[in-house]
Amino acid sequence: MFEIERIVRLALHEDIGQCDITTQATVEKGTQARAELVAKEPFVLAGIEVAREVFLQLDGQVAFEALKSDAEAIQKGEVLAWIKGGAGSLLQGERVALNLLQRMSGIATLTSQFVAAVAGTGAVIVDTRKTTPGLRALEKYSVRMGGGKNHRTSLYDGVLIKENHVAAAGGIAVAIERARSRVAHVMKIEVETRDLQEVREALEAGADIILLDNMSVAELDEAVALVDGRALTEASGGVNLETVRGIADTGVDLISVGALTHSFRAVDISMLFQ
Repeated sequence: MFEIERIVRLALHEDIGQCDITTQATVEKGTQARAELVAKEPFVLAGIEVAREVFLQLDGQVAFEALKSDAEAIQKGEVLAWIKGGAGSLLQGERVALNLLQRMSGIATLTSQFVAAVAGTGAVIVDTRKTTPGLRALEKYSVRMGGGKNHRTSLYDGVLIKENHVAAAGGIAVAIERARSRVAHVMKIEVETRDLQEVREALEAGADIILLDNMSVAELDEAVALVDGRALTEASGGVNLETVRGIADTGVDLISVGALTHSFRAVDISMLFQ
């Protein structure tokens, strides 16, 4: 909740600054208004409570009635929420609420498409750290609302040894050995690999999760067979809605998709005064 409050506070400050000149110039103080949030296209909803927070930070007396819930499939024309209160507060919160709601729902919608594409394979769609700076908490929440899972949140909550770590440490085995000796025993060690030789090195060094980076479907097939359940496997790189099913059919456990949070399309939602 603190993250939502902080993000909304910063967004409102960015948008309003010292004042809303247009509203002050055109709307009499004390004017009351009622508005609705309306879907202009089908999508998966995420962020309805974030939208509520926008208006409540502007005016604690605003009434916000959510008619739909996060993770719900929305159809064109459906009303997501009613908002009632001071017209000035509604006008000042409109763009920030819509910006966040449209982005979050866009992520949830794209995630749901990837999840549907791999249905029945056992593969899990996960996100990455390729998020909008400052909005990671909201974007990773949106992935969950679309049916995906979260990878590590930040650098502090998971060990992922990538090729630059390997280069700096002097090799995969050395990097894994050091990580194993320096982090809590309950924490899993994941290492990025680029070919079958590196997969073998990671297995021999005791990696818990092996990231198979930018491998072809044929290479993924071989890598999964080589690992043979001794570690979790994660496919990454070159993943889109056209390729994800073939990747999932190789038997990988996880498929990480950076596009979920960096290449989504914001959905179309309007706020209309009644």
